[in-house]
Amino acid sequence: MPSSSSTFVAGLTAAALATVGFLAFQASANVPDDLAEPRRGVPAKPAKAPGSVASTALPESSGAGERVVYALIADRVWLVGADGRVNRTFKVAPGSVDPLPGSYSVGSRSGAITGTDGTPIEHVVRFAEVDGVAIGFSAALDGSLAKPDPRVRTGGIRETVADGDAMWAFATIGRRVDVVR
Repeated sequence: MPSSSSTFVAGLTAAALATVGFLAFQASANVPDDLAEPRRGVPAKPAKAPGSVASTALPESSGAGERVVYALIADRVWLVGADGRVNRTFKVAPGSVDPLPGSYSVGSRSGAITGTDGTPIEHVVRFAEVDGVAIGFSAALDGSLAKPDPRVRTGGIRETVADGDAMWAFATIGRRVDVVR
């Protein structure tokens, strides 16, 4: 009977770790940006105005090499070539569920489907999953970038049809996606 008790303990441990991870994510997602006190001796960075030239610059510490960079706060994506140069950058409209910051890779793609909100979409590039919700980039065929219904858990990060075409060509299976705050 030792194997069944060790299986039971392993299952409890896995469930506890998953619960702690989920609670930590929820706690970090609900902390206001201005809660932390600035470190002494380090000058504060000025806030970037939405739509300013500076806000389109590739974020610092966003990885290296060929990759997709997705900035959660800026709602912006960069397609970065092997030489480190930005090939394209564009605004996106996130779903109601965000991925955690980190490095992912494109795991699946779909040419044309219906989104969880009932909107016909194309060029779906999935790279993460959060609590059973698939996270990925897609373009609504009607060109809409509407804000999602906060009562519906959606992981679709909407982009324009033209940006969706560029993402589809760039983000093939296995392509790295770096998510930053």
